[in-house]
Amino acid sequence: MQQQALKDFAQAMTNFFGGTHRRPTWRKRGQGEGFRIVAVKAGDVRRVSRNAGEVKVPKVGWVRFRWSRAVPGGGVKSYRITRDAAGRWHVAFAAIPQPIPAPGTGEVVGVDRGVAVSAALSTGELLNAPALRDTEKTRLLRLERKLARARRGSNRRATVKATIAKLKAREADRRKDWVEKTSTGLARRFDVIAVEDLKITGMTRSARGTLAAPGRNVAQKAGLNRGILANGWGRLVARLEQKAPGRVQKINPRYTSQTCNACRHIAGESRESQALFLCVACGHQANADINAACNIRDTAAGHAVAARGGPPLGGLVNREPQRDLLLVG
Repeated sequence: MQQQALKDFAQAMTNFFGGTHRRPTWRKRGQGEGFRIVAVKAGDVRRVSRNAGEVKVPKVGWVRFRWSRAVPGGGVKSYRITRDAAGRWHVAFAAIPQPIPAPGTGEVVGVDRGVAVSAALSTGELLNAPALRDTEKTRLLRLERKLARARRGSNRRATVKATIAKLKAREADRRKDWVEKTSTGLARRFDVIAVEDLKITGMTRSARGTLAAPGRNVAQKAGLNRGILANGWGRLVARLEQKAPGRVQKINPRYTSQTCNACRHIAGESRESQALFLCVACGHQANADINAACNIRDTAAGHAVAARGGPPLGGLVNREPQRDLLLVG
C-alpha cells in the first residue's frame, strides 16, 4: 500500500508538470481517506452469499462487504478502499463496464437541465433529482445551528459534524441513484441524447470577489450554486457519455430558452416566468423547460442530417441583429 501511494504521488507530479492537472496537495484528515491495492490474485475476491462478499486485504485478512453489483468476468486487477465523511467504508473494484447498446430506433431526445426541474426532456417528461425530506431539512438546519455554537475541538462538535455528514451523505446517495437510473433509461430509449454544453465550473464559481473589489448578491449566487450542484448536472452528462459513448451531443446553449420551438422567433420577453413560455410572435405556449429541450433536440437532429450529407435544412431567419438561427427539421 505504501509503495502504491508513492507511485500515485509520482504519477500526480508527472501530471502536474505535464500541465494536465493541478499540483497535488497535502492530505487532510477526513478527506480522501483510503488506499489502493494492485496485483490482486485470482482468489482474493470471493462471493460468500447473495448479498455479501469478501476481499483479502494485505496485513488485515478477509474483509466482508456488501455485494452490490457483479464483479467483471475478466477478474479483478486492483481495488480501492475509501472512507467517506459519514464514516462509511467502501470498496471499489477497477473495471471498464460494457456500454449500453443503442435501441436502433433513430430517436433523438433533448435534455434541458435546470434548478427547479433537474432534467426536462423533449418528450414532455420532467425529472427531478431527489433531495432531503422536509423533516430532514429541518433537522439539518437545527444541527447546523448547534454546530455553530459548539466549541472548536470539542467532542460535541465532532459528534454534530458526524451527524450532519450522515444526513448529507444520504442526500448524495439519493442523487447518485437517480443519476444512474436516469442515465441508463435515456441510453436504452434513445439513439442520440442532446444536452447543453454548459461550463458548470464557471457557473458555480463564487461571487464573493476580493477585498478590493467585493462581489454583489453573494448570498443569492451561493444559493444558485447549491441548487446547480444539488441537481447533479455534471454527473448526469458524465454517466451518459460513459454508458452511451459517441451518442451524446453537446449543443451550444445560446438562445435555447428564448427561442420559440414553433416559429423559431427569438425574444427574451417570451420567457414570462421560470415555467411558462409564451411566444410574443405566434402565441405558442408551452412549458419553458420542455420548449428549450425541444430546441436542443432539433439542433442535434439538424447536425445529424448535415453529417449524413442530407438535404439542406433551411436558411437563415433574420429576426434581430446577431440573433440569426439555422432552421432545422
